[in-house]
Amino acid sequence: MKTRKVPMRKCVASQEMFPKKELIRVVRTPDHEILIDPTGKKSGRGAYLCAKPEYVEMARKKKALDRALKTKVKEEVYDRLQEYIATGKLDG
Repeated sequence: MKTRKVPMRKCVASQEMFPKKELIRVVRTPDHEILIDPTGKKSGRGAYLCAKPEYVEMARKKKALDRALKTKVKEEVYDRLQEYIATGKLDG
C-alpha cells in the first residue's frame, strides 16, 4: 500500500508549515471580495491561516492577510474569521 503525500501550506501569521486540512483558506475573488473558503476551491488569490484565535489576532496585528492577498483587508473579515473558528460555521 502506498502512503499519500500530505499537502502542506504556510500559515500567513506564523510562517509555519501545516497540513492543508488544519488551515482556513481566505480568498480574494476576481471581483476583489474577501471570503472565507471552507472548501478550498473558490477561484482567486488564496492565503492560509491557522484555525486558532491567537493566529487570527497575530495576522491582524501584522497585516499578514493584507500582504498575502495584496489588498486592504477590513476588520470585519478578521471578526468573521474569529466567529468561524469559534462556531465552525459561516454566517450568511
